[in-house]
Amino acid sequence: MKIFPAIDLRGGRVVRLSEGDYDRMTVYGDDPLAVARGFREAGATCLHVVDLDGAKDGTQANFPVIRKLIEESGLFVEVGGGGRDEESVARYMDLGLNRMILGTAAIEQPRLLEKLAAKYPGRIAAGVDARDGFVAIHGWKVITDRKAEEFMAGLPARGVDTVIYTDISRDGMLQGTNLEAYRRVKDIPGLQIVASGGISFPEEITALQEMGIYGAIIGKALYDGKLPLEEALKRCGE
Repeated sequence: MKIFPAIDLRGGRVVRLSEGDYDRMTVYGDDPLAVARGFREAGATCLHVVDLDGAKDGTQANFPVIRKLIEESGLFVEVGGGGRDEESVARYMDLGLNRMILGTAAIEQPRLLEKLAAKYPGRIAAGVDARDGFVAIHGWKVITDRKAEEFMAGLPARGVDTVIYTDISRDGMLQGTNLEAYRRVKDIPGLQIVASGGISFPEEITALQEMGIYGAIIGKALYDGKLPLEEALKRCGE
């Protein structure tokens, strides 16, 4: 299983939100590249980046910072937030981005999702953020009537083979992740699952790996020292 330490960006700074609430934000640093290099020195090979400004309003205000992370971190980088059209996605892909995550666009523009998945095979993922089982979009501000599991089951037919699945209610709360949710979706044919939201304990890394989950994103637990990156990497054999 792959471990993806997370860098969430707002105004160029490294931050974390609680339950996706932009008014409940903690700032952890002003130098995202230094943070990413620290992850690499600890043994990480992957990096999960979220442009919170882009997720909220569709802009790419953090593009210069993300460009540095892609070009200089030495990590496999996946980015979510702000990929709302073909042009905005191409800006990142032209830099050599390893994987672009479409969240709002995946729900609202299914034809765009299919087009990009065909244009960049293996490099387009869907970000499925769920609250009470329903998909949330626009920076988690709007809850749709789409059931997350049903939406995910239809993604392989659209050319998408990777999903970042987040339980919003667990995100940033340091109370553990929703393991049962991942047990329900782990066997969707043709789909590899990246678990996200509330992963806080070493035992959860082991449980996710034993399920056959493809990857796990660690955010606030990493920054607060609750789940050291070295321990997470050791648990999954990285």
